[in-house]
Amino acid sequence: METNQIELITRMVMEAMEKKENAGNGYMVPVGVSARHIHLTQEHVEALFGPGYHLTKKKDLMGGQFAANEQVTIVGLKLRAIENVRVLGPVRKASQVEISATDAMKLGIKAPLRESGDVAGSAAIAVVGPKGAVYLDEGCIVAKRHIHMSPRDAQAAGVKDGDYVSVKADNERGTVFDHVKIRVDDSFTLEMHIDTDEANASKIATGDTVKII
Repeated sequence: METNQIELITRMVMEAMEKKENAGNGYMVPVGVSARHIHLTQEHVEALFGPGYHLTKKKDLMGGQFAANEQVTIVGLKLRAIENVRVLGPVRKASQVEISATDAMKLGIKAPLRESGDVAGSAAIAVVGPKGAVYLDEGCIVAKRHIHMSPRDAQAAGVKDGDYVSVKADNERGTVFDHVKIRVDDSFTLEMHIDTDEANASKIATGDTVKII
């Protein structure tokens, strides 16, 4: 193989590697701060709000979800409670409570850090509504931070569903978030979700932007 061919192939390989290494670098992402909330099964909706009851929509969210008008109280094992926890709809196959680490301390429970939907072996918690109460043997978690993207956004950022990236907030705190999972779906709007603990520590508010580094 001639020397110029070897140089050409080497340059192409180096450029491909550099492109892969820099995928997503500098891509700006808006932030949504996720407050504590709960997802319920229809069975639990009726146990908490009455037979035949259906959730009522307050505000549309991404991915076909919505913030409901309904709210509940969550109670930890030491009877410590947090009131006015927003219910998100539509109903799910399994009920799930998402709180911050600070909330977990207040409730006196050990809620594990998990991805949404991964509730096996998670913390137990009681939920109280205006018409009744339910006890969840498992289902209370601290949700892992993540970025929602449409396929078009993912292509522009050079990432794919299931990738993990690092993200930096260029403010006075200059916080870097590692292990941020990418979630891609046609129904998603570009947004990074962090909980209230992460937002307060990094001085980030909903609507601020961060960048993939």
